[in-house]
Amino acid sequence: MVSLIVSGITAFPIAFEMDVANYLISKSFINGAMKEWLLIVTEGVKSTYLKYPFMAYGTDWLAFAHIVIAISFIGPLKDPVKNIWVIQFGMMACVLIFPLALIAGEIRSIPFFWRLIDCSFGIIGIIPLYICYRYIKQIVPQYEPFSTQKNNFCQE
Repeated sequence: MVSLIVSGITAFPIAFEMDVANYLISKSFINGAMKEWLLIVTEGVKSTYLKYPFMAYGTDWLAFAHIVIAISFIGPLKDPVKNIWVIQFGMMACVLIFPLALIAGEIRSIPFFWRLIDCSFGIIGIIPLYICYRYIKQIVPQYEPFSTQKNNFCQE
């Protein structure tokens, strides 16, 4: 939840973050394609925001979506068995990062090394989710979300 919120909040000040990233890279040993790509991205962000400032509104919604999705994980904290679907949803989202990054990244001319960085979020995200999933399955080993047992209010 914290990672989703933090990554969401970082979508607000993208132009400032690009300046910071370029400053840090200029002071580091990083050269080549990574440095070149970050300079291109910075130029694109600044040019776009200068001419079309409303485009930043799209990343504001991206930030909002991260925060809202993080809120959905309160359910598994309160009742993990009942809300296991939220964990499964999160794991599916992590897996779906791969085709999005690899296909859309190719279409949008994103360098391959950057698409691999994007894919790493799927790997990093699925690890704690899978651990949670395993713990939930241990709480109720025979858990079936659509149980065939009759409820008290459905007596025949």
